[in-house]
Amino acid sequence: MRWGQSVEQRAQRRKVEGPLSTGSQLDRKFRVGLVLYAVLAALAWFTLGEEKVLLGNRLVELRLLPLIVIGGMVLKSVLARQADRIRRDRE
Repeated sequence: MRWGQSVEQRAQRRKVEGPLSTGSQLDRKFRVGLVLYAVLAALAWFTLGEEKVLLGNRLVELRLLPLIVIGGMVLKSVLARQADRIRRDRE
């Protein structure tokens, strides 16, 4: 929020600019998000032990399961970023 702007001015600016952030802001947020995913993955890797769990008649290391979930979130973020780039290029 910018200082000195009324609610009406901010609403008018949102109508003109749209609700989305600019491309450079989204790229910065994307990079920060990937770094945070990497930190979360490292914490999961070093926190969980090397125990194995039975998953579909197969023994799987317990520490791999959160990495698969985090990998799915990273994939979702990458796809959302690409979709947003395509939408911005059309405008």
